[in-house]
Amino acid sequence: MASQISDVKAIVKRAAEQAGFDLAGIAPAADAAELRHFPEWIAAGHAGEMKYLEARNDHGALKRASLATAAPWARSVVVCAINYNTENPYSTQVHDPSRGWISRYAWSREDYHDAVLRRLKQVEVALRQAVVAEQQPALTTRSYVDTGPIVERVFAKYAGVGWIGKNTCIINQKKGSWLFLGVILTSLELAPDVPAPDRCGTCTRCIEACPTDAILAPYQLDSNKCISYLTIEKRGSIPEDLRAGIGHHIFGCDICQDVCPWNRKAPASAAPEFEPRSGLVNPALVWLAEMSAVEFRAVFRGSPIRRTKRSGLRRNAAIAMGNSGNKEFLPLLDQLAADEDQTVGESAQWARARLLRSTE
Repeated sequence: MASQISDVKAIVKRAAEQAGFDLAGIAPAADAAELRHFPEWIAAGHAGEMKYLEARNDHGALKRASLATAAPWARSVVVCAINYNTENPYSTQVHDPSRGWISRYAWSREDYHDAVLRRLKQVEVALRQAVVAEQQPALTTRSYVDTGPIVERVFAKYAGVGWIGKNTCIINQKKGSWLFLGVILTSLELAPDVPAPDRCGTCTRCIEACPTDAILAPYQLDSNKCISYLTIEKRGSIPEDLRAGIGHHIFGCDICQDVCPWNRKAPASAAPEFEPRSGLVNPALVWLAEMSAVEFRAVFRGSPIRRTKRSGLRRNAAIAMGNSGNKEFLPLLDQLAADEDQTVGESAQWARARLLRSTE
């Protein structure tokens, strides 16, 4: 039986490679030590408005705090990772005051959820076929790409895919941290891989580089202060004390990854789906702020950028204008200050006042 299960594991890893994944490993379904802090993190309010992270079972237990709570039938977790890096500058290397920054993961021609899940399903099919061929007992599986009640990065660590960095991102020694994760929960118990050792050492560049001090301490992130959260998940007005720190970011943030030494030589992805769409690398702020509802739907069809909605994107563009120091934005900000969208209008008023102060 053990040799048969070992064969299944080899088949799964081969299928992951054939599907285009760069890394794959097996983690036990057991609750890891890192998950013990999740309830405290939720209770402290560090999830912000992301209520889906607080999903509970019928007994009131947080699903993401324990896989045994979310999927008691699971015995192993297959973790697959694919590199999405491209041959383009990092956010810390561009400083055009007329342009904003979209997080690297959102440049792609296809929403990563779809691109990764399509590949993950190939691996799931191979797993199921291998179990049938080996006459194993009935199998239950579930595939997730950022959609399941599971903290993927924790299981990625124990699958040997990478370690959890001080910025809470998964980092691989050879691939860096530009990785999308997909997981397959399975009722089949497979031999786990060796957990990835932490190689952050004494480095604290990600903590020091965060403009909004979102990394409270090594491995501890407060989403309420994170630029990615503020520009994507936060609805309505962004707290004024955090707006200056947002800088030119209008969707997501890459700073903590851009400054990471392990990303200095990160390879570019071979997946064509992750090549950037035209105009999304360092886009013009005027274009984004003036974008109509029709253009927003057309430009970002199938893109994760739709998550912030047109209102959020224009709000973020106005704040980036206020942080630019470029007084050429003042006429447009005057128009936006009277926008029918109150959030956009208020953000433009703040941006206008900030620009005027910077030119006095």
